[in-house]
Amino acid sequence: MSAPTAPKPNQRERSFPSIEFTDAEAGAKDFPSSKSRKYSYYQPAKKRATTYEDVTVDVQPDPERHLSQGWIYGFGNGPGGYPQEWTTAKSSNWHAFLDPNEEWDQTIYRNNSAVVHQVDLCLQNAKRARAYDSWNSPWLKFIERNLGAWMHAENGLALHVFTSIQRSGPTNMINTAVAVNAAHKMRFAQDLALFNLDLSEAEEEFDGGAHKEVWQAAPEWQPTREVVERLTAVGDWCELLFATNIVFEQLVGSLFRSELVMQVAARNGDYITPTIVGTGEYDYDRDLAYTRSLFRILTRDGEFGDQNKELFAQWLAVWVPRCLEAARALQPIWSQPADKSITFATSLDAATAKFTDLLTSIDVAIPEELTK
Repeated sequence: MSAPTAPKPNQRERSFPSIEFTDAEAGAKDFPSSKSRKYSYYQPAKKRATTYEDVTVDVQPDPERHLSQGWIYGFGNGPGGYPQEWTTAKSSNWHAFLDPNEEWDQTIYRNNSAVVHQVDLCLQNAKRARAYDSWNSPWLKFIERNLGAWMHAENGLALHVFTSIQRSGPTNMINTAVAVNAAHKMRFAQDLALFNLDLSEAEEEFDGGAHKEVWQAAPEWQPTREVVERLTAVGDWCELLFATNIVFEQLVGSLFRSELVMQVAARNGDYITPTIVGTGEYDYDRDLAYTRSLFRILTRDGEFGDQNKELFAQWLAVWVPRCLEAARALQPIWSQPADKSITFATSLDAATAKFTDLLTSIDVAIPEELTK
């Protein structure tokens, strides 16, 4: 066995200070949920949190919940963050709203991509089969004037209503739902524009530019145009959402799309338009679901429910007469198709019945204008 090696001259031994825990380091404090692998800052709607809840709930900060020092940012000439004063509606807990559709970034693109693919296939098949050749002239003129005019309404709501308020709500859940609503409207308006271009190329007698003059000057469309433009001037985000999705869409939007176009298109040899317009109706059905949920929460709020009901009645008193006037002004277009299988009175009755059911579902009193 060899002898141990002697230490070299001038070589010092290194010593390290021992680690002492002071309980001041990150993660030292023991909380009730310290050992949990789940979020504990919100209560999931169901037994287990969904991806939608994980990526939307409390993503937008709120001094009433997690910012003990108040808003950490603000506007130069106004309040900080996401002030509740941007609407006269009140809630004891705005965070109680969760989108029943559970829409977030990924689902927005996935769902819209599926609809775009469906519309694209429909238009390609229509051109390949020369489906437009079987349309009668009155129906071609109806689509040229009226569906083209409705494109402007959808585009106006997309850009100047929903896009303008998609950052105004006090929670990320509300703002995400409104942003999806804006995407729906914008995509549907673009679908109608592409449909118009296809018809312009396929049919010589189809005037692809007629919709602009109809929207700007046709007497039957001017009240609708006025309501859309009045909507863009509303500053209260909650009133704007209520007036658009609850009132205008029921009494004018669904009246035109569902109670007229979807009812008479096939009888006039058109199986293409219902597919495209049906995507808009599907979008609105989803948007109405989150809107109904939000206003039901507000009317059933334990602290502010009665106050909100009175406020919504005031909004109805303003917007119902305007929308009914716009709806009744559209009556002449019911006589334009060659096959007049449905009357305006029947369509309006169906629309107002659905509107009444909607108001009942959110605990809002039925306005007098609907009972006359």
